[in-house]
Amino acid sequence: MPDGHVTHATFTIERSYKADAAKLFEALSDPAIKRRWYAASDQTELVAFESDFRPGGAQHLGYRFGDDSPFPGVSLTDDGIFQAIVPGSRVVTTSMMAIGGAPMSVSLTTFELFANGEGTDLLCTNQVAFFENADGPVMREHGWRVLLDKLGEVIEG
Repeated sequence: MPDGHVTHATFTIERSYKADAAKLFEALSDPAIKRRWYAASDQTELVAFESDFRPGGAQHLGYRFGDDSPFPGVSLTDDGIFQAIVPGSRVVTTSMMAIGGAPMSVSLTTFELFANGEGTDLLCTNQVAFFENADGPVMREHGWRVLLDKLGEVIEG
């Protein structure tokens, strides 16, 4: 992306899970469960994961890219704040991602949970401002789709 320009994007991903809202909410809120679907990755080494799940609480993820990546050894961080939490219903976060210490994006992410009679529907809306060195809207949406698939494996598996 050109220097000095900001690209804005919004996308919404819908998923239906067989788990009830309480179990899905637990996977969004419990750091041990969230680490399994949200933080673990085959492409990077997880060097830090902290999550203080409460309104105003912070979340920090730190990664190091592997030797087979386009950025061997480079750090990737994701620092967020839990803005609004309604147990069993909604989680809203803001976060900033940085690569090699340089900010690459700022996001507002909203998870909404709806009982559907057979489990729970999840609506994940991500609003992002992408800066220089950012992955961009297409890659970010793809990354969220992969994460929400992993979430399903964790809660339904």
